[in-house]
Amino acid sequence: MNDKILVVDDEWNMRNLIKIYLSKEKFHVDEARDGNEAVSMVQQNTYDLLILDIMMPGMDGWEVCSELRKISQIPILMLTARNEINDRVHGLNLGADDYLIKPFAPEELVARVKALLRRHIGKEKADETTLLLKDLTIDYESRVVICRGVPVEMTPKEFEIIHSLASQPKRVFTREMLLDTIWGMNEYRDLRAIDTHVKNIREKLGKTGLSYIPIKTVWGVGYKFNTPGDQPQHE
Repeated sequence: MNDKILVVDDEWNMRNLIKIYLSKEKFHVDEARDGNEAVSMVQQNTYDLLILDIMMPGMDGWEVCSELRKISQIPILMLTARNEINDRVHGLNLGADDYLIKPFAPEELVARVKALLRRHIGKEKADETTLLLKDLTIDYESRVVICRGVPVEMTPKEFEIIHSLASQPKRVFTREMLLDTIWGMNEYRDLRAIDTHVKNIREKLGKTGLSYIPIKTVWGVGYKFNTPGDQPQHE
């Protein structure tokens, strides 16, 4: 695992604790002691995720988040000692991706970091707004799927699933990855929902006479997009 994470906190003990647990998971961890240092490091380096404390002297976490969103879409996990809904709403409005309340279990921090990274990977499709495949067009901006010239009605979740898979056709998505990408961490989560949506997508596209099965089951793992050259025709 080569993901590079920047931990921003004015307390050495907190930075060190986070670094210990993330390093055990093979993450590369850099540290910033205040907001100004954090902004400078993000400008000069490439990071996959930012762990950002809110209450810091000088430039606080709110200001850091606001400044970074002007130059980067790096996932931001904010840390706060205040369990106030207004704080969370304010951070999300500024562009934060997730929240964790202090004190927290290090295992939960690691789990949230991994989930945010999976979600970010799944959403890296800004340059692929329209996917043109054999007999299949997926238009992200208009949220339309056209199969063999026929528009196919998809629910919002079904559309997100097929677009996520088709935009990275060589990638195998676990059910957990699809849940994180499409539902996020804080909504009702049921792995069986993914199987149901995939079944519905296959049935809808199959009714158009599509000559190949677009979503392949990778047994024991999850799903991947099945391009025509990857046949089997039936599962």
